[in-house]
Amino acid sequence: MLRFHFTPEDLTKVRVATEPHALWEIAVSLHRLQTREGRWAYAPWFRDARTALRRAGLEQTVKSFLLPLFPRAGYFPDFLTPPEGTQGLHAGLDAVLATPDARVDGEVQLLDRTVGAPAWTRRLGERGLREQLVAALRAYHRAVIAPHEERIQERLHAERARHAHALFHTGTEGLLAGLGPTIRWRPPVLEIDPYPDHRDVHLAGRGLLLIPSHFCWHAPIALADPGLPPVLLHPVHHLPSTTGCVGSPPLNSLLGATRAAILRAGATGCTTTEAARRAGVTPTTASHHTAVLRDAGLITSHRHANTVLHTLTPLGAALLARKAGQGG
Repeated sequence: MLRFHFTPEDLTKVRVATEPHALWEIAVSLHRLQTREGRWAYAPWFRDARTALRRAGLEQTVKSFLLPLFPRAGYFPDFLTPPEGTQGLHAGLDAVLATPDARVDGEVQLLDRTVGAPAWTRRLGERGLREQLVAALRAYHRAVIAPHEERIQERLHAERARHAHALFHTGTEGLLAGLGPTIRWRPPVLEIDPYPDHRDVHLAGRGLLLIPSHFCWHAPIALADPGLPPVLLHPVHHLPSTTGCVGSPPLNSLLGATRAAILRAGATGCTTTEAARRAGVTPTTASHHTAVLRDAGLITSHRHANTVLHTLTPLGAALLARKAGQGG
């Protein structure tokens, strides 16, 4: 079990990452390649990734160079997921290169003691080998993550909207209580169970950065070193995609006032009840209209407990922005 101990000050310093963390997404996507757990949620990506890695000639690189550093086990080196990853892939990889050699050596030794590591990993403290690692990570991202970035952004945007909705209506403690089925808020402690090891992290006024992740499945992940800025990577809520294509008949029905009102409500995230209130219709009617908007690819819907939260897709946001620019 992992436990984060909060002080009153820490509750004022809970943040949610505003962008995908490129290095964490690489790490947990590599975990997805090592297991069939949750495969249904990633089936199209898994199929495309296998093909893309083969075409790019990266299959052996992933197998012999990346997977040993990112085992789906109780530990992998913290320096591979630096905080700069929230600023994008390039900033994250620059931070990997800039990691002090002594820290890299220490974390690789811990990897070897914990789960085992090939002999070549002992040379990762050398800049030359670390440059090769960065090149491999960049090529992997280009092949299997970059083609899916729009979908990833859509899912993470919806998750952030869900967090904002919880924060607005129930405060920080409500946000912490709704993070997922394996995360429990028992004031003043946030518990993650199951977890690979038993650990207590005392935040001591540092706060906690929540990082929603597309490729994280079921089990949240934290940094191993308690001295680093505390983060918690947690999975977004997965539902089978129901979005349609731009030219589908539901999109042609979008011009009605009720659907336009619901679409505008989705700009900040709304439940079905809130959408109904904004549009002046019953929840049953609003549910019908959200289905039409979802089939048109303009909103996405995610269930959390007994609540469904609707948010805009990139297409819906673009359409809304265009209408606003046209004065309609």
